[in-house]
Amino acid sequence: MNLKELSRRLGLSPTTVSRALNGYPEVSERTRRRVREAAAAWNYRPNTRAKSLATGRSLAIGHVLPVSTKHELVNPIFADFLAGASEAYATAGYDLFLSIVPDQDEERAYRDLARRGTVDGVILHGPSVSDSRIGLLNTLGLPCVVHGRSSGIDEGYNWLDVNNRRAFFRAAAFLLDLGHRRVALLNGGEAMDFATRRRSGYEQALQERGIPVDPALIAHDEMTETYGHATAGRLLDGPGPPTAFLVSSLIPAIGARRAIEERGLRMGRDVSVVTFDDDLSYFRNAGDAPPFTAVRSSVRAAGLMAAKMLLEIIAQGGGAGVPRSRLLEAELVVGQSTGPFRPPVR
Repeated sequence: MNLKELSRRLGLSPTTVSRALNGYPEVSERTRRRVREAAAAWNYRPNTRAKSLATGRSLAIGHVLPVSTKHELVNPIFADFLAGASEAYATAGYDLFLSIVPDQDEERAYRDLARRGTVDGVILHGPSVSDSRIGLLNTLGLPCVVHGRSSGIDEGYNWLDVNNRRAFFRAAAFLLDLGHRRVALLNGGEAMDFATRRRSGYEQALQERGIPVDPALIAHDEMTETYGHATAGRLLDGPGPPTAFLVSSLIPAIGARRAIEERGLRMGRDVSVVTFDDDLSYFRNAGDAPPFTAVRSSVRAAGLMAAKMLLEIIAQGGGAGVPRSRLLEAELVVGQSTGPFRPPVR
């Protein structure tokens, strides 16, 4: 089926159908939804090459993945984000362009994408506290949406983020309400902006209860199962061990559970654990009573929303004007990994 036939069946002009499929703002949401549903039902696929020639666009969105031995993006969460983003790209007739480069070549990769016109825009991942990539992309004039935020950047940019500070404030407060006073934080890399916000929420909850922040109970590192296991084990074996853990990802939380069980303790009874849960499609913390109590926000849904935001910016000419932003709230889900404080058996 071609565009002309799809337009005839819908009783719309080819221009309206094309604009609806490409997210142009002048097309109503009702018409856009009707056209996209019909395109899916009748298996319509636009001729990408012809469309690219007609619009002067590459019809591709870039994702640059820096690879090193220690990097926050080298984990299963990135794949789920891309899966969500790809849904939006496919609907709009865009391709995903993934560039995997050494860390030191990341800036050059963005410059090359802009110079060659390889992509119409990019999504930037894993922002640090003061991320120079944002200024670079603004200078290059390459439309961009940041997945996350950068606290130290004052210039405007488009972003979508989860409210990490509030999520970890609520999670820490939940553990404090259960009577825990020795609450450890197993956080992501210290330079990562999300980790800074999560630590801030955790510390605020303690301070509001008059509980001193103990730096010995705070750890930062790449969020692997091994990190969770080794760090939880070290803290449990040390003086004044924690009775609860607040963990920045389900992956190190599984390592923490292994450390707890190796010491003859039971998670949820002797030691409580609350984790951040990205609601991974293939790694669910689900059920009527999930294994872990968690603050949950779907990274796949974030990928879909960030991609739609970027496509809308591109459709409107590249995003000149007021930057766009969207802040998502995490949901607190009570599972089997938490319980009231119990004095350690000596």
